[in-house]
Formats: sequence, C-alpha cells, structure tokens
Amino acid sequence: MEKNETMESEHASQNFQPLNALSTLKGVLTETEELAFMNILFSSSATIRSANFGLTRKEVEKLLHIQQDDEVFFSFLTRVNQAVSRYFQLIFDERRDQVIVMMRVPARSARNTLSKESLAILLFMFYQQEVLQHEFSLFEQLLEAFGHETKKANQKISIAMDTLKKIGAIEEYDSNSYEKAYQLTAIGVHMFSDSFLRRTAEFSQSNQLNKEEVLKFFKRYNIYQKGEEE
Repeated sequence: MEKNETMESEHASQNFQPLNALSTLKGVLTETEELAFMNILFSSSATIRSANFGLTRKEVEKLLHIQQDDEVFFSFLTRVNQAVSRYFQLIFDERRDQVIVMMRVPARSARNTLSKESLAILLFMFYQQEVLQHEFSLFEQLLEAFGHETKKANQKISIAMDTLKKIGAIEEYDSNSYEKAYQLTAIGVHMFSDSFLRRTAEFSQSNQLNKEEVLKFFKRYNIYQKGEEE
C-alpha cells in the first residue's frame, strides 16, 4: 500500500491489525480532518499517483478549510500521528512541499521491496543529503562508490535506482548540468527507522551508541515537529 519504513523489526509481532488504529482517529479528529487524512492516505499510494505521492500543504489546507494557519495544520499532523503512530506516520516535508502517509512494516517485508543494492544506495544518498546537506547526489558519485570494481556496474546501479524511483524514494534532480543527478523525496528521507540508523551507526563505529547520539549524528532533530514524540 503506502511506502515502507525500513527495519522496525521490534514491532513485527504487533503489526497484525493496522486498520484497527484508524478507528481511534474519530476520538481526536473532526469529521473534516478525518476526511483530509483519508485523502492523504489515498494519494500516498503508488498505484494512484504514480511518482506524484501525497498532497501539497495547500491541498491539505483546502481540505481542512484553512489558509496558512500553522497552528491548525501542525495540530492536525500531531494528533493523527499520536493516534496511529504504531502503524502509520503522517509526514510534512516543507522543503519539498509534500504531505504523505507512510506505513510501518516488519523488516522481513521491507527486504522483499528493496534489494541490498537499492538499500545501500539509499543509505548513501541519505548520508550525503541529510547529514552532509548536499542538495543532490550525482550518478557518477554512486558509480564510483558502488560500481568501480563491478562488471556492468552502470546497468546494475540503474536498475537499483529505478526501483527507488518506483516506490517514490528518490527523484531526478532538475539542473542545467549534463550530469545525471538524484534527490531524496520525503519518502526516501523517512524510510529508515531510528532503530535501523542506530544499528547502522553502531556497526560503523564498532561500539554501542545511545539514540540521542545517533539522531544528532544524522541531524534528524530538525524533522520532528514541535510537540511530536521522537
């Protein structure tokens, strides 16, 4: 259905009735807000909007019958996430003007969606763009990082990139340069769970880190809206 958030294996045994969580929305949302959430959920499906996932803030505000009202808009996001956070995450990416719903899935299911090559490329781009704050990643950089010792590297990396584009995790970066470049979408930024990033950082550093150190390293505090739980 919606996009996969990679590797929340500790919740695998609990995610057996995700639609039950939607019934709790009636207690925290108005009828108008509930309809807005369902429209975002619908538009976040790859089969509905192709590469155009989710809604813009303006589209959401139109559904909520508001206009540039930060308090109402972010209150809506917070209350939805408080109600359904075990199974879904409602995300607003301000830079990309994208409001989407992502579904949490067990690690085993996520591995069926992404190959290890696609996952490695996505993590590399995540580090470049979310940690180092690069605006985009060049295809030649990916080829140098992953394919310089591999036969038919160009073809293999292109296939992995196509998979990431199909699930909406990356998009081609529009520039005046002749070099092919790619940019993470809101989906790609939020594919990795905190536990996955913690384990990745621990493995690379060969020692155990606490959550705060990992989040600081990946500069993830700026993606949480005020009042939301981490």
